Amino acid sequence: MRTIDRIISDRGSKYAVSGAPCRSAEEAAALLARLKQGKRFARATHNSWGLICEDGPIKNDDGESGAGMVILRMLDREGLRDHLIVVTRWYGGKQLGGDRFRHVQEAVRIYLGSLAKDS
Repeated sequence: MRTIDRIISDRGSKYAVSGAPCRSAEEAAALLARLKQGKRFARATHNSWGLICEDGPIKNDDGESGAGMVILRMLDREGLRDHLIVVTRWYGGKQLGGDRFRHVQEAVRIYLGSLAKDS
């Protein structure tokens, strides 16, 4: 699993983005469990994710209401299938309001850009 850490910081909250090829909800659960083997990610406030696979779109906000849908929209726009993207947030003590969606989008953009560099 590719992880790009400490990419965004806002009012104490910190973000990372991770991803890997993935073909099912079961595989997504296994990849997320592997990510959370790292204590830092296990203690994160939110590990929101999205995946578009043969079973259709699958997401989990992990308490960051709406974040999974943001990830799904970006995956759909890119035409990226069978690839899990996880946006991790460590809450910094202050509400971010709508800025949290902007940060999720930016995290996904950074991840997608890293994929483009590899191809």
